[in-house]
Amino acid sequence: MDLLSVLLLVGLGFFIGTFGTLIGAGGGFILMPLLLLMYPDMPPDVLTSISLSVVFLNATSGSIAYARKKRIDYRSAIIFAVATLPGAVAGAMITTVISRHAFNIILGLLLIAVSVFLMLKPQQGAYAAKMNRGRCVDRHVVERNGEEHRFSFNIWTGILISFAVGFLSSLLGIGGGIIHVPALISLLNFPIHIATATSHLILAVMALAGTVVHIIQGSFQQGWQTAAAIGAGVIMGAQLGAGLSGKVKPKGIILALAGALLIVGVRLIFA
Repeated sequence: MDLLSVLLLVGLGFFIGTFGTLIGAGGGFILMPLLLLMYPDMPPDVLTSISLSVVFLNATSGSIAYARKKRIDYRSAIIFAVATLPGAVAGAMITTVISRHAFNIILGLLLIAVSVFLMLKPQQGAYAAKMNRGRCVDRHVVERNGEEHRFSFNIWTGILISFAVGFLSSLLGIGGGIIHVPALISLLNFPIHIATATSHLILAVMALAGTVVHIIQGSFQQGWQTAAAIGAGVIMGAQLGAGLSGKVKPKGIILALAGALLIVGVRLIFA
């Protein structure tokens, strides 16, 4: 790999790390479509291994930054992270038997769904009353700046959502934060900043599990250099994204990104 290619990949990683951490999505939903376009002949399992390893680095770096701000709900993060593991392992294993054409269609459909999600902009507790019937757990998070957050949710609803997110994210290499964050906010009543931070810790565990499976299966060996270059930029970008969180209102950027994802999703389906 020549120096220019390395620098371009580092720059790409910096952008993905900044924006992915800013909205709590891990960046895989941006990276995976780009990898499909950049490497049209590479097998899906190799591309997925690259994306998941980058998501792991991004989520870990972002989690450290959010931990300093004391925005992570650790009890929920641990429970939900464990719930993602069976799905993450299964998704990573199934990726190896999916054809590139089928993979493109599945990812394209998901990207279209994600773009609609972003355009709708989930509100805290929008569907929580319907989803959290029955026994709920209470949470109390105090940020470093003294801001307090109290909320409650049905833990089993969160576990089921996390399992599904783990499977889809590991299968497609998208990280899962772009699905998990809206679910935490609208279905489980999480405050936006707490959902973003907590999602990052969950993502780190989930992406690590998927990456390990790909390493064992031999998929990662073909793409580790690409992953390392993008990962270097992601680690730096994640720190910036966490620092901007709460200061920047990325509404316009999110809408633009939603439009781009819609276009890419349609292109992947009909490619």
